[in-house]
Amino acid sequence: METVYGSMRQHGLVRPTQGRLLGGVIAGLGQRFGIDPWPARLLFVLILLAIPGSQILIYPILWILMPSEDAVAPVTPITPQAPVA
Repeated sequence: METVYGSMRQHGLVRPTQGRLLGGVIAGLGQRFGIDPWPARLLFVLILLAIPGSQILIYPILWILMPSEDAVAPVTPITPQAPVA
């Protein structure tokens, strides 16, 4: 799962901590494509009206797959080194 999070984070697809309404998915997509959150939400609703149901499946999947902006990156273990005398 870390490779999915890393790939999405690398491409700028993260759920922002500021400006979330529900899960931050639409705000994150808007941020990635340079759209403010409210027009992105409006576009999401318009697409939902045009193609009902598809977004209801896509939103929870993206909510699970998109990392949060404040998520801590995995820590790599540090190997202790012998003191230099």
